[in-house]
Amino acid sequence: MSSLEHSGPQRQATQSYPLMTRLLLWAGAVGPLLFVAVLLIEGATRPGYDAWRMAGSALSLSDQGWMQITNFIVGGLLILGFAVGVRQIVGLRRMTTWGPMLLAVAGMGLIIAGIFVTDPAFNYPPGTPDGPTPQMSWHGALHFFVGGLSFFIGLSAACFVFARRFAGDPHWRGWVALSVAAGVLMLAFFVAYAVVAALVPGGGPGGLLERISIVTGLAWIALFALRLLRQMRALAVGR
Repeated sequence: MSSLEHSGPQRQATQSYPLMTRLLLWAGAVGPLLFVAVLLIEGATRPGYDAWRMAGSALSLSDQGWMQITNFIVGGLLILGFAVGVRQIVGLRRMTTWGPMLLAVAGMGLIIAGIFVTDPAFNYPPGTPDGPTPQMSWHGALHFFVGGLSFFIGLSAACFVFARRFAGDPHWRGWVALSVAAGVLMLAFFVAYAVVAALVPGGGPGGLLERISIVTGLAWIALFALRLLRQMRALAVGR
């Protein structure tokens, strides 16, 4: 039985989700796309910024840094809202508790990353040393070790947790491989980014590797949200 497709009274319950639940699910569809769009556009157009080797967090620096700071906080709030919406889906609530919690951790990670700005590195903003941060500030440490790790590890873990639950539902089994692949790729590219940024002179393709990790995880959230919304509409039409 699908997590949304129930029969009898249980099925009727799935068709009466309030508007707020649907809006929270839409936050999961729109939020990741908005975050990625701002990240990519800012990275391509910001003077003095090199998206090939610089982390997206560096966009929080300079006099235009407020754009990425806002992007972090708004994106995190929308993912946090999506986690609440997922938790309100009756069938998914039976499937997993940890999944929505890990989505919430990822959302909080983005908010923390926006509040506590990273340190200058790799000659950005222009005029700063061209290399990794020699010594992290307290806010830079909170940005990476609390905000960054919460987002990357929390979201990749959410992919694995949902994959395990999807395996027990024939209507979601196609999502098992997709979720596992998203979790593995997101984690692998994040580790590759961290290694390259720390060890390769000039940062190598660290910015590209980080972006692949971010886009992979956020694309999974958007697709998951759209799948839930599509099923919810199908049930409403079939009433």
